[in-house]
Amino acid sequence: MDLGFYFKLLMRRLHYVLFFLAIGTAAGLSLALLLPPNYSASATLLVESEQIPDELAASTVQTGAGEALGIVRQRILTRARLLELANGFEIYGPPSGEQRRSMTPDDVVGDLRNRIDIRIDGAGDRRATGATIVTVGFTAPTGRLSADVTNEIVSQILEENVEMRRGASSDTLAFFEDEVKRLDRELATREAELLAFREKNLDALPDSLEFRRTQQASLQERIQQLQRQEAALNDRRERLVTLFETTGALLTEQDRPRTENEAQLRQLRNRLAMARSVMSDENPQLGILRAQIETMQDIVAEEQAAVVGDTSNEDIQLSAFEIQLADIDAQLEASAQERARLTEELDALQASISATPANAIRLETMQRDYNAVRAQYERSVSNRAAAETGDVIENLSKGQRISVLEPAIAPANPTSPNRRLIAAGGVAMGGALGLGLVVLIELLNTSIRRPKDLETGLGIRAFGTVPLMRTPGQALRRRLVILAAFFGVMVGIPATLFYVHTYIMPLDLALDRAIEMAGLDGLPLPF
Repeated sequence: MDLGFYFKLLMRRLHYVLFFLAIGTAAGLSLALLLPPNYSASATLLVESEQIPDELAASTVQTGAGEALGIVRQRILTRARLLELANGFEIYGPPSGEQRRSMTPDDVVGDLRNRIDIRIDGAGDRRATGATIVTVGFTAPTGRLSADVTNEIVSQILEENVEMRRGASSDTLAFFEDEVKRLDRELATREAELLAFREKNLDALPDSLEFRRTQQASLQERIQQLQRQEAALNDRRERLVTLFETTGALLTEQDRPRTENEAQLRQLRNRLAMARSVMSDENPQLGILRAQIETMQDIVAEEQAAVVGDTSNEDIQLSAFEIQLADIDAQLEASAQERARLTEELDALQASISATPANAIRLETMQRDYNAVRAQYERSVSNRAAAETGDVIENLSKGQRISVLEPAIAPANPTSPNRRLIAAGGVAMGGALGLGLVVLIELLNTSIRRPKDLETGLGIRAFGTVPLMRTPGQALRRRLVILAAFFGVMVGIPATLFYVHTYIMPLDLALDRAIEMAGLDGLPLPF
């Protein structure tokens, strides 16, 4: 390899290398000087667990720390919140400033989202034992602004967390209160329906079925007794009529009703017969019984004599006969009415007994629905009590909460940009582009420039070479063009960057947008 030849080529093309080196140097130095300093302040938050054990009183907010912080982060990074934050702290200058007018709301929102850093370290699960640490940071042109905005974001996180938890607990309590009211109304409706059904079917309910069956058997037995009584009365009536028609007498000795004295005489005779079977005839008690019997016989004889005298009148016999028949007929009529009433009552009992199975099924269904609603009501009342306890816990901030371990303090030194690295990177980039251009030009140049090229290309041997000779005027003009290009680069690039930074868009935002469009936003950059 002819290093001398390539060195001469490099020296011949050195103005290209110097030109791009000047461009890179101007751009690097301009960016290093024009990019605003960025101060980053950070605050540390701690997610504390519940102050009251769940076994004693549990909060109704079951959102884990990680999920809750994610929700809070999304609420803080909303468009309206970010624009309000930018206006409140004048992060991009006064609203009437030129710099602010050059930025659209989308640019402001995008830039703030890049500047705000919320990191969640730890388990992030309410069942985990590790602590959850939240680090909040913000990058601003001044340290004071960075600390103020960071503390404001911390305040918003605390407020959003409290509001979210209290809102969740109050929503839970309101839900169960509405549920208890709804179930109470439904329970009252079920109770009214059940009571109305019981009152409507009071005689056909399953709890009185055995009583009604016993009553049915009793009524059937009573009806049969009345039927037997009616048959006996009819038979008596027929015998009375037959006897009167054949004999003309009202009653036979057997059918005639006995008086009280006759009944007592009969009882005395029976007692005498029984006493004679166990006592001797000389017993004084037998004598007393015989004396009582003789006295009672005289009384009965006088009564029978009086009755025989009265029956001599035929009109009186007929009147007594009619009275007997009327009495029997009245008894028959009363028995028939009683039997009809009992039959009607028996039919009603039979109808109620027949309707009892269907009523039992309907009643069981209504009772089951009532019990289901009552169970739901009792569960809702219990849940409402738990929700009230959870709401009290959240209102007193005794549940899971976020506390500030370290507030943000204004940093004394900027964290970015790394001006030395940016300037060195511009110089290195310019030199690399210049060398690359020289290499590219030489690779594309196929002309003959040395004797070796003649031997290789034409197969002839050169005796000597004559270099290109420029006139003094041509050399002067060439030097003036190179100097003008160097001057234009060294002045134009800084002026252009200054104009863009001041009147169009801040360079840091412009670079961020360019990097995002190029797909390099994930790479670590010195600004």
